[in-house]
Amino acid sequence: MANPQASALPHDPHWPRAGGWPSLDDLATDQRAHLAIVGVPAWRTSLSTTGAHATPAAIRSALARYSPSTMPDRRATGAADGLDLDDVLRIVDAGDVVEPDGPDGEARTRALVASALRRSDAVLALGGDNSATVATALGAWGDDLDRAGLVTIDAHYDLRDGVSNGSPVRRLIEAGLDPARIVQIGIADFANSVFYARRAADLGITVVHRDELHGRAPDDVMAEALEIAGAGGGPVHLDVDVDACDRSVVPACPASVPGGLAAWELRALVRAAARDPRVGSADLVEIDATADAPDGRTVRLAALCVLEFAAGLAAR
Repeated sequence: MANPQASALPHDPHWPRAGGWPSLDDLATDQRAHLAIVGVPAWRTSLSTTGAHATPAAIRSALARYSPSTMPDRRATGAADGLDLDDVLRIVDAGDVVEPDGPDGEARTRALVASALRRSDAVLALGGDNSATVATALGAWGDDLDRAGLVTIDAHYDLRDGVSNGSPVRRLIEAGLDPARIVQIGIADFANSVFYARRAADLGITVVHRDELHGRAPDDVMAEALEIAGAGGGPVHLDVDVDACDRSVVPACPASVPGGLAAWELRALVRAAARDPRVGSADLVEIDATADAPDGRTVRLAALCVLEFAAGLAAR
């Protein structure tokens, strides 16, 4: 799948560009992908005015700004001269769900995610607002819902009533997810209410407050989260709500606040999660690409999170 952004950037045969991955439909019948990308441009039930439906295409375009290569790290084992992800992973693009909002749209999302997972080791959904998490996770879990787990990186509990981008965690619990296998990382002051904090506590959700992350290694935080979320022995879904980050780095996230996660923390958490084979699906949500800063910093961070997820898979 060609990336138009790549043709407008300098060409160097020794500096490959990320993205432009082939379609899932181009995968040979005897082949299996390591990662399938799916666009889930949900936006119609957002509590904030948003152009989040433009974001999957924007992330795909931004990928061409980056190389698919990781560099040598003295703390890690691996290739001494770095690693080209496209050399070790087969990544495919399953395209976008058409009109993913509403019951019919969520059914289409579940079907596409499930179909992609039958032919790949993991699926990464590009949102769209946070309502995309419901159908993405249910499509990935399939018949394993009773054993599944959820880790969210989010400033918000997402336990609101109704159907919106503020209710995915509550909706998944009502669908049958055990709240004892939910971990929420990055919950922030002044972005929630006491009512929903009590709801999370009453349900038995494990909450890691933003301030608890200070001085802690992201790898350790994610490892603890996955032990809880994976306790049922089933697949774990990672919900990456980018508004968990500081507003200075994600101005295109309508609900982001000053004092959130640093960009490096989000990237490290995503890579740490993807290294764990229990994580079979993930989503990147809550970016309005039409409201980004002139330098496109929010969408660029999302593109880097795609690559971080792929790097985690390569380390398995």
